[in-house]
Amino acid sequence: MIFDNEIEEKQVRNEYRALLRACSEIVNSEGKKEIRKAFNFALNAHKDVRRKSGELYIFHPLRVAIIVSKEVGLGRTSIICSLLHDVVEDTEISLEEIEEIFGKKVAKIIDGLTKIQGFIGHTRSMQAENFRRIILTLSEDLRVILIKISDRLHNMRTLDSLQKKKQLKIASETLELFAPLAHRLGLFNIKSELQDLSLKYTEPVIYQDIDLQLKARKKQMSKYTDIFTKPIKESLKKNNLKFEIKARYKSIFSIYKKMQFKGISFEDIHDFFAIRIILFDTNKVEEKTDCWKVYSIVTDFYKPNSDRLRDWISTPKVNGYEALHTTVMGPKGNWVEVQIRTERMNNIAEKGLAIHWKYKNNDSSDSSLDEWIKQVGETIQENDSSAIEFLNEFQSNLFAHEVYAFTPKGELFVMPENSTTLDFAFRIHTEIGINYLGAKINHKLVPNNYKIKNGDQIEIITSKKQKPTVEWLSHVVTAKAKSKIKKSLKKQKEIKAKEGKTILYKKLKLKKIDPSKIEIDFLTNYFQLDSDIEFYYSIGNKTINITDINNAIKVLKAADIKNTKKQFRKAKEKADKIIIGSETSGYIFSKCCNPIPGDDIFAYQLIGNKPEIHRTNCHVGIRLMSNFGNRIIEASWSKKEPLETDFFSVGLNFQGFDNSGLISELVNIISNQLKINMRSISAKTKEGAFSGSVIVDVFDTSHLETLIKNIMKVEGIEYVKRFHVD
Repeated sequence: MIFDNEIEEKQVRNEYRALLRACSEIVNSEGKKEIRKAFNFALNAHKDVRRKSGELYIFHPLRVAIIVSKEVGLGRTSIICSLLHDVVEDTEISLEEIEEIFGKKVAKIIDGLTKIQGFIGHTRSMQAENFRRIILTLSEDLRVILIKISDRLHNMRTLDSLQKKKQLKIASETLELFAPLAHRLGLFNIKSELQDLSLKYTEPVIYQDIDLQLKARKKQMSKYTDIFTKPIKESLKKNNLKFEIKARYKSIFSIYKKMQFKGISFEDIHDFFAIRIILFDTNKVEEKTDCWKVYSIVTDFYKPNSDRLRDWISTPKVNGYEALHTTVMGPKGNWVEVQIRTERMNNIAEKGLAIHWKYKNNDSSDSSLDEWIKQVGETIQENDSSAIEFLNEFQSNLFAHEVYAFTPKGELFVMPENSTTLDFAFRIHTEIGINYLGAKINHKLVPNNYKIKNGDQIEIITSKKQKPTVEWLSHVVTAKAKSKIKKSLKKQKEIKAKEGKTILYKKLKLKKIDPSKIEIDFLTNYFQLDSDIEFYYSIGNKTINITDINNAIKVLKAADIKNTKKQFRKAKEKADKIIIGSETSGYIFSKCCNPIPGDDIFAYQLIGNKPEIHRTNCHVGIRLMSNFGNRIIEASWSKKEPLETDFFSVGLNFQGFDNSGLISELVNIISNQLKINMRSISAKTKEGAFSGSVIVDVFDTSHLETLIKNIMKVEGIEYVKRFHVD
């Protein structure tokens, strides 16, 4: 390859040397020769190709390979595949050529990576199907998904060069899918960075504000850490323990989520960091004892909160995480979280899966992480629901915490948090779930929606006569249980629909009516049902009785069906045309976030309806941008002056300390000073604390910000936050 200049050539060579340094401890000299061959192959394949940023394309596979080696901990084969991961997709080189030069193993991984390329910019169903493929690789070859996550991390690190629309799309998708997946696979550092980078593009102002405030606090937190750890360090040394103590700062995204969830400001957050104690040269047999010894030392100096003790050494998390967590009262009355782990545990926490298998003994039983991956494979193979349903169900379990429950014989099962006894039944075996009649917890009968608690001993009661009902779906949270219940309901529905179809056709035959598609569609629409299957099923389960059918047939005979059909088709073909921005008609506002002028917005094209306007930071909007890229339209507000009637209703929650005359002062600011129409106001006080809400009509965000600033000036008001109004 001929470089444009010597600087570029030098940069590429330096990047390649950085890769060799990153893998120096895990790849031998023979492996480095293979990596060199893959590098030269990729360099030639991507020659003359540049990224949107203008830099040579080869930098991307090189940096993905460095992430794979340095941050994930994978070896030679994965590094080679990282260097080649875009070759088959983006160049004329075939998979057969890859196999001939680098072998079957590399070709298989490249094939897996190629199949899940193009994850961005497809329809919802295609995206969901691609995600199903991604998850399927968990049970086929884990390296595919680990390289894919590394690829996404580098793309997020270089997102600045893309247009805002694409930034929002990729960032939303990352937040929805890749960050939770990294979390579940134990890649905690990568998960946190993906979340932070996603927030940087979905909420840039909030991200920058938290980042600046966090940086300002770090010096102060560093001094506190030194004071807190000083006596602990001295005691650890006296006990001849080799250790390292670090301060782990809370990520920007986790601070943002806490502010959102608790409705508090940055100043109200106090747990900005945790103390991490890592033990070295600890024999695996003695790890547990040594960690508890450190716990004893820490609690000699600081009083622990017994409710905040977490023992993930005795029972590791599903993703392989092991550590001992405690929260203690530190100097100046501050609660401080302390995480205690060995070097082995720390490596697993830092690099997840790759290190997990490095440490695993061949003769050891399956870990909870292995078991989870096994379940993933089973769920995908057995799941016959749509790809979209699978995606939604799987997403709901990615970030779930775990609970531990036992069978009457003492067998341990790890379940997602909020799992019910019905979930537990399906976890044991599908037939037990299908024939579930009830359950006993610690020998006492409990309702079907009982949420399992740690340590519960669960006895499942079954009956061959029992079959799943629709209500069961509201009693389960796991993908496996939902899939099996839906499969059973679908089978039951098919049987009933077949019975209903037979009844209908006999009735139409008696009335001398030919049951063509036009007639069936007419009758389906008459009963306001979505499909003919629903129509047949309603007859089969007697929701629609014989009298109902007779009445419908009378209407059918009197109707001009062919003309009705034509009009219906014309109405469907008529599409609403819209130009978002300069026009103020041709779209509808979403009810989930109620955007007002000044908000960052986008339009989502509804099927058979006008585009729907969402705020870009709306929780529904983020999901839409992530899953329906092809139906997202750029939108902006009209620059023309608002009319006196162009008002938008907005709600504000406020909190503070009770102060006499506070409500009258708020009303005076809103109605008299700012002349803002107030639709409603409510407030309550409790033990000196004051909280309330108001719904007002404003022109735009500027108008709203003026109002918020004025309310914040009222003595006693500590917090004001916007909420949407239905």
